[in-house]
Amino acid sequence: MEVEGSDFEIVGENYISEAIKVAQKKSFKKTLKEKPYISIGVLLIIILGCTFSGEILKLNPGYMDLSNINVAPSSTFYFGTDSLGRDIFTMIWYGGKISLFIGVFATIISTTMAVVYGSISGVASELIDDMMMRFTEILLIIPSILIVIFIQAMIGKANPVSIAIVIGVTSWMNISKIVRSEVRKTRNSGYILAAKCAGGKFFYILKRHLIPNFISAIMFMVVTNVGSAIAIELTLSFLGIGLPLEIISWGSMLSLSEKALLSNYWWIILIPGIFLVVTLVCITNIGDYVRKKNNKEFSNL
Repeated sequence: MEVEGSDFEIVGENYISEAIKVAQKKSFKKTLKEKPYISIGVLLIIILGCTFSGEILKLNPGYMDLSNINVAPSSTFYFGTDSLGRDIFTMIWYGGKISLFIGVFATIISTTMAVVYGSISGVASELIDDMMMRFTEILLIIPSILIVIFIQAMIGKANPVSIAIVIGVTSWMNISKIVRSEVRKTRNSGYILAAKCAGGKFFYILKRHLIPNFISAIMFMVVTNVGSAIAIELTLSFLGIGLPLEIISWGSMLSLSEKALLSNYWWIILIPGIFLVVTLVCITNIGDYVRKKNNKEFSNL
């Protein structure tokens, strides 16, 4: 109740607990709005479906049913068949496993290279640091897809491992610049100097002291690099220098898109394209959330 002629309000003994409950509800609703639960859920379903496709689907994704070529989606073939008579529904889940493997493996390679290179540059002298960063900037000037195409053309026939390695060794530069910047901020900290005085080697200091300090700063780029690697694999397949048709991935499936468009077999390009776009959007949303969360943490420091 409120006392007449007064600016004060008399409240009961449960006022504080009720206020806390209201604050908790508001915080929970805000968290639901901020966190990309839909993207995480959809991506999790796609990952689980692709990972356990062998146990769920008993069909051979490479089986060519020549009596059912370019069949539209139906109750028999849920997503239709392609120009080789292969069931697209089965290929989607098996092919997603290869595409996700390429994205994750390429990101592991690029992140490892970026962490090592950026950390060396960060702890090196001014001259060596400047030379290493100039080299990185030269590589950034050249579009990475051109470097990937050049290296892949030299290698010749591709497989998932070689594609992932090529993408990984050509996409570490941006992360390395962030790592270098973060390392230079902390390289003269007392605990790092103490570790050096105690005889700690570079990789010991990197693992125990440097990585925990910059891992959150690069995590959003690590997440988005997975999507970028999948997109690059698609581009290579579309250009005809990616995975061969016998190795099923989302990229190799879309390599038939030109013929499908000319023949009006829309399901051959549309359905794999939807899965690819949904996956990339989910990864991008999660990466964007990680970036915003990281920026908010730094702003509160």
